[in-house]
Amino acid sequence: MSSKEKIINLVESKKDFFAKVNDDVWATPELGFLEFESAKTLMKALDDQGFKVEKGLAGIETAFKGTWGSGKPVISFLGEFDALPSLSQEASCNVKKPVEEGGNGHGCGHCNLGAGSMAAATALKEYMEENNLPGTVVYFGCPAEESGCGKTFMAREGVFDDVDIALTWHPGSTNSVWGMSSLANIVVFFHFKGVTAHAAAVPHLGRSALDAAELMNVGVNFLREHVIPEARMHYAFTEVGGGAPNVVQDRATVLYYIRAPKTEQVMDIFPRVVKCAEGAAHMTETELTVEIKTALSDYIPNDVVSRAMSDAMLEIGPIEFSDEAKAFAKEMYKSLTEADLKSGIGSLAGNMPMEEAVKRVHEAIIPDVFPYKRLNYAMPGSTDVGDVSYVVPTAQLSAATAIIGTPGHSWQQTAQSKSVLAHEGTNYAAKVMALTGVKFLENPELIVKAREELNAVTGGVYNCPIPKDVKPQP
Repeated sequence: MSSKEKIINLVESKKDFFAKVNDDVWATPELGFLEFESAKTLMKALDDQGFKVEKGLAGIETAFKGTWGSGKPVISFLGEFDALPSLSQEASCNVKKPVEEGGNGHGCGHCNLGAGSMAAATALKEYMEENNLPGTVVYFGCPAEESGCGKTFMAREGVFDDVDIALTWHPGSTNSVWGMSSLANIVVFFHFKGVTAHAAAVPHLGRSALDAAELMNVGVNFLREHVIPEARMHYAFTEVGGGAPNVVQDRATVLYYIRAPKTEQVMDIFPRVVKCAEGAAHMTETELTVEIKTALSDYIPNDVVSRAMSDAMLEIGPIEFSDEAKAFAKEMYKSLTEADLKSGIGSLAGNMPMEEAVKRVHEAIIPDVFPYKRLNYAMPGSTDVGDVSYVVPTAQLSAATAIIGTPGHSWQQTAQSKSVLAHEGTNYAAKVMALTGVKFLENPELIVKAREELNAVTGGVYNCPIPKDVKPQP
């Protein structure tokens, strides 16, 4: 029996177990650094599968790892499990129907991600046991990907330093290995403090913190012309000093995401944004406090690892969706808007001619495998997998757990994250990642080449974008 056949059988033998793990995490949707029940579920599953569990990594209560084996090589799998606010939704339902109005939901499929990576780690562990292979398998439970950058804090504290290869994935609508990078990001609060006063009787005695925050935003909006065009600066008010117009607001806070294709570009732009805030504080005679919440680095696809993962995906072949999954996909298709379908066409057009993409978007699910392509651009989003990729040769894949055109961070994604379609796509991702791990066990020279490639790109240096004095916060 070939390595591929053994891995497929090992993953299939545990598919019901990990489907339940997925569904249990889906049922307790928790936000970043607050994933207590989800972490408990995953740690118990690791223990059940024979891993030694260690929790509280990097001083984070919901960060943990499961380890099996000893010595080199060390093959790791990254798992996530945080949810998103306001995306509560009934499972496998094609109309918007929250389980809890305003509640959390797995609108990015991290319940699938955590379960699938663990299924891969378990299959690789059992393959090594059956074949008496040396080495270590590690599953990392990584909290707060959405807003807290858990992996960045973990990387800062050296959690990944002894790892040889890192493998992960993300739920999606197509089957391919990521060949693009992602945007680096710094998340910063700007707090302004002023003086209250009666806005009609004695406005001259007041100093408006809200004016300061608004002036800062005006300055940043003018700054946009004078930074690299790929940069992104988003802001939201988190405090506006109350709801009384006749009181000069003595406090205001604005939260910024500052993004760019490379970490060093973000760090160049950040002080310029701070100057806008300082200028606004001077103009309004208010006090300014700058608070970095978190940050993350751009993702570096490692070609050696990514090509090995792509080879594994091509070897396993397209997803063989069941009739039940196909029927469910047709029902979910009815929930999509024209804009969703256009987005789906765009995602397909990167892998096939536009004419074909226009036709195939209506198939709802695409089982095809698309070969790895290294792309010289950053996707318009961020992930803390980037920080792992600066420390360890890393690859990640996308697998179809949702229909083409499903909006990211949406109720439709929550609905599909606990469905037959997601279970089958998650199972597929586990097979690809586990077989990728086998390739590095059986070809250790690839590990050396992967590390050489990473060192050539980074110089063997990782500069964490989160200052040492910044602590994780929900």
